[in-house]
Amino acid sequence: MEGQLVALASDTFKVALMIAAPMLIGGLVAGLLISIFQATTQINEMTLSFVPKILVVATVMILAMPWMMNMMIDFTIRTFELIPIFPSRG
Repeated sequence: MEGQLVALASDTFKVALMIAAPMLIGGLVAGLLISIFQATTQINEMTLSFVPKILVVATVMILAMPWMMNMMIDFTIRTFELIPIFPSRG
């Protein structure tokens, strides 16, 4: 039973990282490109780095939403299927 709990925890972290990865990578790439642009033009405006990153993350989230939802649904179904395996303590 402990092995199954460890596997469930590991699977939870994997799913969370997989769901967050597209948005984090998109924000990282946008931040890198904006930093390079700011360094070459010597423009140091805070909103220039903040607003595009928010737009990129929101766009990636909208585009990746069907894949993320399928991954979450699959994980939830697998988790519900494990409920009878774990004994209740009462």
